[in-house]
Amino acid sequence: MKSKQFKDALVIGFALFAMFFGAGNLIFPPFLGNTVGDQVIPALLGFLITGIGLPLLGILACSRAGGSFEVMASRVSKPFATVATIILILAIGPIIAIPRTASTTFELGIVTLLPNATQWLTTIIYFAIALFFVLKPTRIVDAIGKVLTPILLFVLIAIITKGMLFPIGEVATLDVSQVFTTSFKEGYQTMDAIAAVIFATIIISSVHDKGYKDHKSVSKIILMSGLIAIGGLAIIYGGLMMLGAQTSSLVDVSFTRTQLVMYIAKAVFGSLGTIFLSICTTVACLTTAIALLTASAEFFTKLFKGKIPYAVNAIILTVISLFMATNDVDQIVALAGPALDIIYPIVIVLIILTLLGKMVKHDFAVAMTVYVTLAISLLTTIGSFMNLTAVTSALNYLPLQSSGFGWLLPAVITFIIVNYFVKHKA
Repeated sequence: MKSKQFKDALVIGFALFAMFFGAGNLIFPPFLGNTVGDQVIPALLGFLITGIGLPLLGILACSRAGGSFEVMASRVSKPFATVATIILILAIGPIIAIPRTASTTFELGIVTLLPNATQWLTTIIYFAIALFFVLKPTRIVDAIGKVLTPILLFVLIAIITKGMLFPIGEVATLDVSQVFTTSFKEGYQTMDAIAAVIFATIIISSVHDKGYKDHKSVSKIILMSGLIAIGGLAIIYGGLMMLGAQTSSLVDVSFTRTQLVMYIAKAVFGSLGTIFLSICTTVACLTTAIALLTASAEFFTKLFKGKIPYAVNAIILTVISLFMATNDVDQIVALAGPALDIIYPIVIVLIILTLLGKMVKHDFAVAMTVYVTLAISLLTTIGSFMNLTAVTSALNYLPLQSSGFGWLLPAVITFIIVNYFVKHKA
């Protein structure tokens, strides 16, 4: 039985790894390493918590809640769950994640192969191909993805191994403050926690299909699988961050996120390395975009109960993605920042409260904790975005506000008061 559990955990672990390992995520660890220099270890810890640990907890929480984020969020209210799910789908779909795959493809892939290519034409062709496969699903895309992921993984491991054995530069000693908290928030940009709670049903179903039905055995397999996936991702992310740190001494050079990845690939394996990485990244991003467009279109078709056909939803979402993808990668990352600063605290709170299980006495405690978290996150983001000095000054009295976690202590206090001292019918 233990042998079967290990084999099943290994298979599901690789599936989890493939789910979290996106070509678009490759741009974040090297850039973070370049920014923090010799403080790469605390940066890696912060990044891994939100980039890997939180997604695993998200799947475990969804498993406890009954398999989906919507069920987990319905403890706040059904309207809240619907709206929250729509926002998460839009985030990992046409607003942030899908456009980022197109921009990453152009900057990391196409420009390397075709230096004279224009972004608008490349983006139109990219989404025309994606829409074709979204409207006419085929197993070819899945097959390409299954073959390409191991190839891309092999290329990255080769780059990391050689880069660690033969460093491309010296790691600089940098005076950077709040490294851990900044890296923690940088992990938001992977968006894997959002993907985890939205697509947890797929992983949980695969666990059930292997014969695990009760909550204890399901959680055990997911945890084992998660540790396997975390190990693999930690090696990739950690290695890329270390290589990024090796470029921190290049003070006279300014890199964008994609430029840094290509610089590292060229420094390690020359022009051939950049070409091979470009091809793998381009196809990997395209297969990711197709999968996300398909999932988003299916969601809205179900949401509107078929009144808006799947094809129409797919076209609308593709057009929105196309419009958003006219921005470069760093612009999309900058635009995503405020949105993720609002979304992630809510996701974190829901995951933690779900995992607390019977310690949460009633759903009213969940609702109030989430609403307090949402209110502070909204005010913080709006105050900063619109330069509202009065709002910003008032929020600065909150502990950890300067680090971006002003919502944390109010959320904890709200939960304790409402959960233990407010009587409410379940």
